[in-house]
Amino acid sequence: MGRDKAELIVAGERLADHAARVLQTVCDPVLEIGPGRSDLETVGDDEPSAGPLAALVTGAGALRTRGYEGAVLLLAVDLPFVDARLLELLVDHPADDSVVPVAGGMRQSCCARYAPAALTTATDLVEQGERAMHALLSAVPVVEITEPEWRAVAPADALADLDTPEDLARHDVDDR
Repeated sequence: MGRDKAELIVAGERLADHAARVLQTVCDPVLEIGPGRSDLETVGDDEPSAGPLAALVTGAGALRTRGYEGAVLLLAVDLPFVDARLLELLVDHPADDSVVPVAGGMRQSCCARYAPAALTTATDLVEQGERAMHALLSAVPVVEITEPEWRAVAPADALADLDTPEDLARHDVDDR
């Protein structure tokens, strides 16, 4: 998009603050991986332009150094309509495997819960030079949350992301 998405304002709230707020309602600890746009504890991204798979690995590693060994919930900053109810659905899902919602026929890998075994696989993939989230989802067991399942707790646009100026216009985002 050519600008810092974390600074976009949707419904009066910066995307960085929105993500921090909804994550803190369902998770503890919560870390921001990146340059420190929110009030969360920040962990510098080992490879800032490497994408969400590398960021997931960085975050999982930071959590392990703090003694946390469980599943990790990943939420990308460009998902302004995700709310706590959707995140609770992922966090509380009884599956031991990774849990990923599906919207428009596509797995939403940047709003998903990753099992500890998946985090190990993610680390291996990044060490091999892989950068695509779909590579991780293809390599680990995944429980898909169907659209009717997640729509029972979240609005239809909950997983709409903001990647282009057209997305901003479609969702009536104030991008000043």
